[in-house]
Amino acid sequence: MADRLSTGITVLDRQLDGGIPPGSLVLLLAEPASQSELFLYELATTRRTLYLTTVRTEQAIRDAVDRYRGGISQLTVRDVDSAAPLDTANRLVKDLPEDSNLVVDVLDPLEATDTSRYRTFLNELQNHMVNTGGVAMLHAMKDGSSTATRNMSAHMADVVFDLQTDVRSNEIVNRLAVPKFRGGKALEETIKLKLTEDITIDTSRDIA
Repeated sequence: MADRLSTGITVLDRQLDGGIPPGSLVLLLAEPASQSELFLYELATTRRTLYLTTVRTEQAIRDAVDRYRGGISQLTVRDVDSAAPLDTANRLVKDLPEDSNLVVDVLDPLEATDTSRYRTFLNELQNHMVNTGGVAMLHAMKDGSSTATRNMSAHMADVVFDLQTDVRSNEIVNRLAVPKFRGGKALEETIKLKLTEDITIDTSRDIA
C-alpha cells in the first residue's frame, strides 16, 4: 500500500501489505538475550532516525551500528538521562522532524517511572508521531512479569511485534507474532525468521 512506511525488512513489509501506517507506535517485545536489536537497525536504514538509548551508552550504540553493514547514515543517537528519563525523552522527541523514525531502546526505564506521567508521555508521543508522519519503535524486554505500565504500553501501541526466541538443544528458533495492528490486518500466523547479520525468512522445517 502506498501510504505505508517500510520497516526495512522486506519479508515483513510483504506480510504487512507494505509496512507500517505513518504515525504509528510499534511495541517490540523481545527476550533480553535475543537478536531483537536487528529490528531497530533495519528500521533506521529506511529514513532519518532518532535513537534514544536508556541503558547502553551513545558510544556503545554507535559502535554496534558501525559494525552493522558498515554503519547507517542519517542516524542520531542520544542518551536518555537516567535521573529524569521521561523529561529527557520528552524534550528530545519534541525536536523530532517530520518524516522521521524514533527508536526507544529500551523502554523499560521509562515504564518504571510514575504511571500518570508515563501515560502523558505516551499520549504526547503518539500525537507527535501522527503530526510528523513517522514511526516510533519502542523496544521492551520480556521479563516474565506483567505490569500496569507494560499493559499501558501494549494498549497504546498501534502495532505489537512479539519476538519469540526458543533455544533448543541444537538450534535457536525465532518467530515473530504480530497480534495487534491498528489500521491494518494482524497476522494470523507467526513468521519464522533467521536473525544473523540481517533478518530473513527461515525456511527450515521444525522437527519435534
